[in-house]
Amino acid sequence: MTYSGVIHRYGQLLDLPTYSQPVTLLEGDTPLVPLPRLCKELGGGFELYAKYEGLNPSGSFKDRGMTAAISEALGRGVKSVICASTGNTAASAAAYAGRAGLRAIVLIPEGKVAAGKLAGAVAYGAQVVQIQGSFDDALSLVVRITEKHSIALVNSLNPYRLEGQKTAAFEICDTLDGAPDWLCLPVGNAGNITSYWMGFRQYQAQRSTGLPKILGVQAEGAAPLVLGHAVDKPETVATAIRIGRPARGEQALQAAEESGGRMMAVTDAQILAMQRRLAGEGIWVEPASAAGLAGLAVEIQAGRIDPKGKRIVAVCTGHGLKDPDIIVRNMPTPRVLPVDLGALEQAILS
Repeated sequence: MTYSGVIHRYGQLLDLPTYSQPVTLLEGDTPLVPLPRLCKELGGGFELYAKYEGLNPSGSFKDRGMTAAISEALGRGVKSVICASTGNTAASAAAYAGRAGLRAIVLIPEGKVAAGKLAGAVAYGAQVVQIQGSFDDALSLVVRITEKHSIALVNSLNPYRLEGQKTAAFEICDTLDGAPDWLCLPVGNAGNITSYWMGFRQYQAQRSTGLPKILGVQAEGAAPLVLGHAVDKPETVATAIRIGRPARGEQALQAAEESGGRMMAVTDAQILAMQRRLAGEGIWVEPASAAGLAGLAVEIQAGRIDPKGKRIVAVCTGHGLKDPDIIVRNMPTPRVLPVDLGALEQAILS
């Protein structure tokens, strides 16, 4: 049997210790979906794609980094892993720890995690602990406990997480036979934007693929990298990026600057509008995943990005089932009809 997964496919490009024992759920190889209708609405004359990371095994891009982090931890002989999470990291850590036969512990901010993500962590067998504080408080605690005990930290502070996550950049270059002109993506704890830039730079050095400009997009209520200071109480419907002190903030800003791109913020209304727009084209993503495209739309409409003749990729980081709460709260109650053809005809044809 031939196994896949990002370590199997790109292992020669990943800086992992030789003692690592690969743990995979056949993550990666996610589609680059063309968005011709949205492209036309934004003026046309360019290529627009969504890198749909919601089709990874646990439903988000986190699986790319987690396969690497858990592989290293298993090879090192640890028995437990821990992370702080707003949801996606928790589900991914629990899934890969379960695959490896390790114990997973996740700390979440009380009342701040979408039900779909919390359910995933529980289903995969993690011990879930809520704290009376923010994600940043939770991250501080897990760092301190891993410094004191033999428990592996698998947040994006773990360098092997970035090694796995950079494989998404490799896949984009392989699919397009080169780098796009722009890459747009949501930014929360800032590990993903950092890893993409690592990946594109590595591919450029080895295969002369060129480099994209990077548009990092935060939610207005959780935009420390745009504001230039920490946000003590971040608030946004985009739960995956509701982070006030990004662990990789400085590296994210450096990536945006070096690429010739920038950081910007969008409103919750703009995020939710783009989430609905994407669903109308058959791609359902969690709110945070729509932030990159929402930011792109704002920049194009304001004339700050000229897309003509360009290839643009927007990273959609998580599946809509990860955070369905906003949809469920606002959806209308389905109309009830009798079992009668005439009633059905009147309802749908009139």
